[in-house]
Amino acid sequence: PHSAGWFRRLLHKPKPSSAESLKSSHSASSSPSSSSSSSSAKSSSSSGMSLATSSISLSPVSAPDISASDSPRWGKSYDVCICHSEGDMELVEELVSYLEGQPESFRCFLQLRDAVAGSAVVTELCDAVQNSHCWVMLITPGFLQDPWCTYQMHQALAEAPMANGRTIPVLKDVDRKDYPRELRNIYYIYMALKEKSFRQIRDTVMR
Repeated sequence: PHSAGWFRRLLHKPKPSSAESLKSSHSASSSPSSSSSSSSAKSSSSSGMSLATSSISLSPVSAPDISASDSPRWGKSYDVCICHSEGDMELVEELVSYLEGQPESFRCFLQLRDAVAGSAVVTELCDAVQNSHCWVMLITPGFLQDPWCTYQMHQALAEAPMANGRTIPVLKDVDRKDYPRELRNIYYIYMALKEKSFRQIRDTVMR
């Protein structure tokens, strides 16, 4: 009687559906303990499953190598053009030193340092804006009061009207209500802690 009951239960046990069996084999093949056995399997079906799960379990795609010779980075002369008022020169020099000292060796355009002697100021600025991937605008009280800074801002916006992440406003000692209207559709970095803000600027330039 015991064997008959066991046999009856065996007959009534539901078979796993194909979807369930596929799910179980999928989870098994993607587990670390069985990855070696699945990768070494010889049958075409198991090798196909191994290929599918390996493509799913790959880590996120890493950022392109901007140092590679075929990188779009080299299509422009500069990575960053820094727009600032003369009164903020000391802070700007610290930022440029930080960016140029990174492993990526960012190429920064700093007008008072990099402009060609004898060239027209406006021409130099326009060339720098056109030949830079992005523009950091250090918006301080001095920036807001300087017509030349306003001109630099307008040149950058004219180059990329919809921003596309290329215009990077950085606010320092400026109330939100004084943020330039022309930039209201662009998120800004607020500089409270200098080191943290420098890292944010670097990460934004990388993106």
